[in-house]
Formats: sequence, structure tokens, C-alpha cells
Amino acid sequence: MDERLIPEPHLSYSRNLRRDQAIWEAKLWQQLRAGRFYGLKFKRQVQIGGYIFDFSCRSKLVLIELDGGHHFEKVVSEKDKAKQQYAQSQGYNVIRFWNSDLDNNLEGVMQEIKKVCRV
Repeated sequence: MDERLIPEPHLSYSRNLRRDQAIWEAKLWQQLRAGRFYGLKFKRQVQIGGYIFDFSCRSKLVLIELDGGHHFEKVVSEKDKAKQQYAQSQGYNVIRFWNSDLDNNLEGVMQEIKKVCRV
């Protein structure tokens, strides 16, 4: 897997994303942080290659992406596809949820994460 040092622009960007997280990211983070989810260690805004992913559990090789409405746009969805293909080429499983999933079915989201993490 690609474990290079993170270039400063990416590091600053990911720090800003953590500081200014969307309400859906905060909602999921409350479920995942501090080993609350089956003792697994998750991190937020993690760089893998040239991409930043919303959440990562490296021990399980799982990445989680939360998508809002702008991900329906063709340009954004094509970037998402390339990002996912890269992560998969590095051995990661990528799971995606719509922000509305967190609003309407948090329990189902957590069950899907549990299934993919095999816990």
C-alpha cells in the first residue's frame, strides 16, 4: 500500500475538513470515534494516494465515503469512481452512503459497516 508522507497542502486540507466537518460526518464520527464501534480504530479525512477519504479503518482495510447531492453530478461521480478504483487497487473496501442514509437509517448504516468490517 502507498504510505508516503503527506504533502503539506493535502495535510492542511484534511485538517480543515476535520475542523469543518459536515453534520453527517459528525453524526457518523460520534458512532465510530474512540473505539466505540467494536473497538476498531477509525480516522477521519485520511489520505490514500492522492485522495482523501472521509473515514478509514486501516486494520480492516475499509474506507467510508459520505455523499451529498452534488455526487449526482457527472464530473463528481466520475471522480468518485476513479477514487474508489484507486483505493480498491490498494486493497481497500470502499463503502458509500448518502447523507440521507444517516438521517433516515443510521442503524442500517452501522449494520452495513459492521458487515464490511466483519465484526
